[in-house]
Amino acid sequence: MAALREPAWRGRQLAEAMYRQWVADLASITTLPKFLRLRLSEDGWQVGRPRIAQVFRSIDGTERYLVECPSPAKETVETVWMPEGDDGEMGDEIESESAETPTEQNQEQPAPSRAPFFRRVFGQRAASHEPPPEGLSASTKSAPTKEEAPPATASPKPERPKTRRATICVSSQIGCAVNCQFCLTAKLGLQRNLTAGEIAGQVVEVLAHHAVEVGRDRVNLVFMGMGEPFLNYANFMAAVRLLVNEVGLSPQRMTVSTSGIVPGIERFAVEPPDIRPKLAISLNAPNDEIRTRIMPINGKWPIDAVIDTVRQVRLRPRERVTFEYVLLAGVTDRPEHASQVARLVRRTGLPAKVNLIAWNPGPGIPYAMPAPESVEAFKEALIAVGIPAYLRKPRGRDIYAACGQLKRTVEG
Repeated sequence: MAALREPAWRGRQLAEAMYRQWVADLASITTLPKFLRLRLSEDGWQVGRPRIAQVFRSIDGTERYLVECPSPAKETVETVWMPEGDDGEMGDEIESESAETPTEQNQEQPAPSRAPFFRRVFGQRAASHEPPPEGLSASTKSAPTKEEAPPATASPKPERPKTRRATICVSSQIGCAVNCQFCLTAKLGLQRNLTAGEIAGQVVEVLAHHAVEVGRDRVNLVFMGMGEPFLNYANFMAAVRLLVNEVGLSPQRMTVSTSGIVPGIERFAVEPPDIRPKLAISLNAPNDEIRTRIMPINGKWPIDAVIDTVRQVRLRPRERVTFEYVLLAGVTDRPEHASQVARLVRRTGLPAKVNLIAWNPGPGIPYAMPAPESVEAFKEALIAVGIPAYLRKPRGRDIYAACGQLKRTVEG
């Protein structure tokens, strides 16, 4: 806008339209005068928001999206919507009834100078999930339902409950370079980093798709989709700033998971608390021998180095560091492993919790799911020695949407 010799508040109007109203094309930004919209279009400008190309629906209500990035190659990345979440936020103080809402948090910040706020009226809610046929259990393998996404046009706001709760799993890269041996995404390798706009744009597209009301609905973001966020650090944090400052989401309802990229954790440790998400470490093994075998990145940054660096993070009041731990049958799920994990968590000296994930299977991955009794015993062993431990629900296994299953799968 400055280059066009327009006043600065025109830029704010543009940002409001894209990130608050969720307008997907210039012609619909009616807060800008028609001559300016025409000039922007003639100069080649467009709103480059990612687009939901395909929707896959699970029998448990989870939705997996193939999101098309607005690049010449029309590449796709995956994003997941989990109604009611997967309990990954259990034990976080922000989830208590007394926790501040994003709106309350934002009110504590000095409001920047901006054009008037325009309530979003765009977006279309996804079709409601129908229960499975009689006799079909949630564990039964079924072909995913897929559909072409509706065009990004305005539609009346649908009827909705007073408050909804959901989690959006966001990708930071197309593919991944970390090569965890139990993860389907590793099969893709790293294809490229996503830009800040592509990362934040996934969230905006899904919020619009479900007609979410920011500040009213309880939506958590987890940067745990495709890719390692701390290997795309600058774009990841730029996306967080867009989501906080422009969309109005609370960073305390965001969690970023890293496999233990020490330089990234060091940068994260000095981020301002009012802009950074919560931190989760994908530990996934009780010692270096096992972790190096299943997570080759451990050869570069072993557990001790990761733990020492995590200590540098200055937590907000009531905040905890999360350790994510995948249970692989016979590999990481033994009782002695629980004792080792407890010792590692205590070494941080920080308020912490452990999120347990029963491994989600995928074709060509040479591991097995743990027995339910092993999962429960592991959790109880941690709790018995004073380590808060929670089991994350496996959401969307039947459509390859669960943790570790994202691989741009287009068939059942």
